[in-house]
Amino acid sequence: MQQIWDISPPIHADAPVFPGDAPYQQHWAATLGPGCPVNVATLSLSPHVGAHADAPLHYDPAGSPVGLLPLEPFLGPCRVIHAIDRGPLLRWSDLAHALPTGQAMPPRVLVRCYRQAPTQWDPDLPAFAPETLEQLADLGACLIGIDSASIDPADSKTLDSHQVIRRRGLRVLENLVLDEVPEGDYELIALPLKLISADASPVRAVLRRLSQPR
Repeated sequence: MQQIWDISPPIHADAPVFPGDAPYQQHWAATLGPGCPVNVATLSLSPHVGAHADAPLHYDPAGSPVGLLPLEPFLGPCRVIHAIDRGPLLRWSDLAHALPTGQAMPPRVLVRCYRQAPTQWDPDLPAFAPETLEQLADLGACLIGIDSASIDPADSKTLDSHQVIRRRGLRVLENLVLDEVPEGDYELIALPLKLISADASPVRAVLRRLSQPR
């Protein structure tokens, strides 16, 4: 059986959220018992809880909602790169060891920054320097992922890296869990829900080893 890496954090009432964002809440609208044959839960949460895909609408008032995005960027070959404990902003020098000059790069790049994925909100979360995203786009990236809660610093008011994503037409995944994933190339599957007016969507992100050519 082919190995699968589940790179999605658990979602529950104590899952970390951006300060002021809506945490996960659940109550039972129906419960098993006399006269009721099923359990039915009602959920309330920000679409940015757990592993999620941002839509352009999140950072562009004229941007597309997540349910109207093409799915192709969220499915296909990707490269996992370790850039652990490299400081608040990921520079090209932090990724270059896994992106040799002159070699082809998969169009999706996931970056591991943490030694262990946080279980509480991290106000000092690692993020991308905007010029790093520009270089990844120049190499043909269509999707960027990270194991922190944002590709921009938590206190940023200009969201410079999100603006690179907007301008270059890239998709983004945040809040991944890459603790157990070695550097290398994989198949990514991280499809957003078809939420036709939302600015983001939770995803169940997984990786599989790429099939070897025969």
